[in-house]
Amino acid sequence: MAIEGTGVSELATRYSIALFELADENKALDQVASDLVALKQILAESADLRRLVRSPVISRADQGRAMAAVLDRAEVSDLTKRFIGLVAKNRRLFALEGMIEGYLAELARRRGEVTAQVTSAQPLSDAQLAAVTDALKASIGSKVLINTTVDPALIGGMIVKFGSRMVDTSVRTKLNKLQLAMKASGGSV
Repeated sequence: MAIEGTGVSELATRYSIALFELADENKALDQVASDLVALKQILAESADLRRLVRSPVISRADQGRAMAAVLDRAEVSDLTKRFIGLVAKNRRLFALEGMIEGYLAELARRRGEVTAQVTSAQPLSDAQLAAVTDALKASIGSKVLINTTVDPALIGGMIVKFGSRMVDTSVRTKLNKLQLAMKASGGSV
């Protein structure tokens, strides 16, 4: 796994590698991945939990208890609970999202999968998601995992990012380009 940058990303990378190796030894790669995806979703949906993991003011004991309660409710595996407990004890919860991303990226890399980030103005239907997945498989030539997000500011269309490539077909970008073209030609906007 390549270390990208310094600071938090390097820290997150070290922890995600350790968790990956531990899960691999315990033949629990898929279970831990499932746990982490669920935790990622919980973090995305809860502003309070995001504040908890990022706050330097909340004691490590309180952070540990709160995370244990969240993990119990989410019914994650014992391995994941112990790992997150260690992260809380070491006051590293601020890097948890990076650890989750690092673990999932390493699992995808090991399996020969490419992860694409698809941002759309509205939630994609199953048929639309299948069409995007098929188009990416044909373009990339390997398995594709898709993470979707919704950004109503796009107005319409979508932005697809995979690897170092990005395809932006959003209405917002088209309008911005049109506005720039009109300014360049001396027209008023």
